[in-house]
Amino acid sequence: MEQKENKGEKKKILIVDDSEINRALLSDMLSSEYEIIEAENGMEAAGILHNQEQEICLMLLDIVMPVMDGFETLAVMNKNGWIKSIPVIMISAETVPAYVDRAYDLGVQDYISRPFDERIVRRRVVNTLILFAKQKELSYMVADQIMEKENDNKLMIEILSNIVEFRNGESGLHVLHIRTLTELFLKRLLEKTDKYGISQKDIALICNASALHDIGKISIPSEVLNKPARLTDEEFKLMKTHAAEGAKMLNDIPLRENEPLIRLGYKICRWHHERYDGRGYPDGLKGEEIPIEAQVVALADVYDALTSERVYKAAIPHEKAVNMIVNGECGVFNPLLLECLTELSDTLEQEFKQMSEGSNAQKEMMDMVEQIMEGGKLDVSERTLKLLEHERTKYQFYAELSQEIQFEYTVTPELLTLSEWGAKFLNMPETILDPRKESFGTEVFAEEDFRYLLENLKDTTPENPSVEVTCLLHINGQERWSKVIARSMWGDQEPPEYAGAIGKIVDIHEEIEKMNHLEVMAAHDSLTGLLNHKAAKARISDILMGEGEKKYILLLFDLDRFKQANDTYGHLFGDEVLKYVADTLKSNIREMDIAARMGGDEFLLFMPYKDSMEPQVKRIFNLLTSEYKDFKISVSMGIACAEDCGGDYDVLFHMADEAMYEVKRGGRNGYRFNVHTGNIQKAKGE
Repeated sequence: MEQKENKGEKKKILIVDDSEINRALLSDMLSSEYEIIEAENGMEAAGILHNQEQEICLMLLDIVMPVMDGFETLAVMNKNGWIKSIPVIMISAETVPAYVDRAYDLGVQDYISRPFDERIVRRRVVNTLILFAKQKELSYMVADQIMEKENDNKLMIEILSNIVEFRNGESGLHVLHIRTLTELFLKRLLEKTDKYGISQKDIALICNASALHDIGKISIPSEVLNKPARLTDEEFKLMKTHAAEGAKMLNDIPLRENEPLIRLGYKICRWHHERYDGRGYPDGLKGEEIPIEAQVVALADVYDALTSERVYKAAIPHEKAVNMIVNGECGVFNPLLLECLTELSDTLEQEFKQMSEGSNAQKEMMDMVEQIMEGGKLDVSERTLKLLEHERTKYQFYAELSQEIQFEYTVTPELLTLSEWGAKFLNMPETILDPRKESFGTEVFAEEDFRYLLENLKDTTPENPSVEVTCLLHINGQERWSKVIARSMWGDQEPPEYAGAIGKIVDIHEEIEKMNHLEVMAAHDSLTGLLNHKAAKARISDILMGEGEKKYILLLFDLDRFKQANDTYGHLFGDEVLKYVADTLKSNIREMDIAARMGGDEFLLFMPYKDSMEPQVKRIFNLLTSEYKDFKISVSMGIACAEDCGGDYDVLFHMADEAMYEVKRGGRNGYRFNVHTGNIQKAKGE
């Protein structure tokens, strides 16, 4: 659904978090620009969405909540379709990749971790709203373009079909009547049976093709076509050729014979005068040998011929026409279609009375003909032009922001256009004519490398359009190994023709630096700076596989009653406690030790020892058993020895985890060893 947006009114943001402090912080950051609505859990949020969906422009959603958590809330939003109209930003201290991935899979647009930074929160909110608005604009633009193309196709078919009708001395409404009747009969037929394999999507195409049913009449002499008296046998024989002639015209259209519209038009043209008992023409098809599309148009054609005035007869009343068809006076029709006609009988006249578009369509067609004759062209809507200009401006902005050399290459005329930033960086004009011979293809590239790139692009297909080559480029007086990433572009004709390409040049050295930075970021917990579990597991597994006889222990611990810190002092204070514990570890371990945050309040420490593991364990345990501000910190710790795991990290982790939960079950605030020689439990800490 579209969201309501009234001038002068603030957009509404729904904040869903069980912590009143978090809601207050976010509200203070955003309330100057947005109207804030708050919910303590997902259940309350669902009630608000049910009543105010169209008024809410954005949701900030916590994951860990009572009653209904964030994941359950997202599932409800997906089920009710709210996720399509309301963008969601996840707000949480949870940085476990599985949590974040699951949230994105359920439709979250962005993620903000606690503690909140006002600048980041405001920027993420604005960016998400802009992106969501852009997606809506683009969807509207695509819908407009599809509708415009469909209307143009429909109008052109009707122009061509009406040429035949006007030549036939008729009003021009016959084509529109046939289209309307065909649509009505097909919709009713779909309600009765699925035996013909026609879908709702097919109806529009069949209705378009129905307008072509009589184009073969253009080959019939006008004296026969418009004769007011009864036709002679010879004239009737000539008249009957229009069915096969129309089909032949469509079949002979060059390069288009396999188009769905042409194939349907061929069936309808050739067989719309066949009859269910086999007594029709031109091929004497019988029963279901006649394509259902032709059967439907045949019924529509007979009904409209009876109820419309012709040069050789007056119009017959609706009820009488229906009775004549049902009684077999106009040939034999499919019994199912006769049922459709009978069931629709009461509404057919009303449909035609309401069909005001007949005169409008004729006027629209004549206006188009005049424009075509005068060499004019139809105007593109102002809205579409604004959107295209908007997208062009944004493209230039992002191209400059990314600081990449971006280019567009066209085959006809052969030229290369650089992005504004790329042209300034290379000190070249934005448009380069004949790039094979000019500076870009001979100075930036080695001539043979640029030729190789163009040949590879030309060898692509619309299904596989991407090309990636690595070469040594001359950029601002320096030789730089660079990667050229390009995508070929193709025309919309059949078969499609290669038209050019768009691409960018990426400095491999800079890309490697970025990748290294991303790898470091991906390996560490964003709150504490410690390694995350995935990175720690990889490093420990490598050590276990390669160290041989060296002695190691794995300490796994979590903070006792940590939830009390969040519940009593708030999540921001809880985050401070976690960072304090992490800083304590980092300050008191050696370079060869590996410390990691597992997620939540659970931590891991992997360290070598010499003769006895107990002194190391006791030192770490005593360091962690401390106090931060007014909150007493104690831990439940399990320890496993690497010698007992057979070099398998998962076994080692399980042993430590098992020992930690033994401590928890025994009352917390202690540590326990899990070794094959027996479990050794230490006394609880003071």
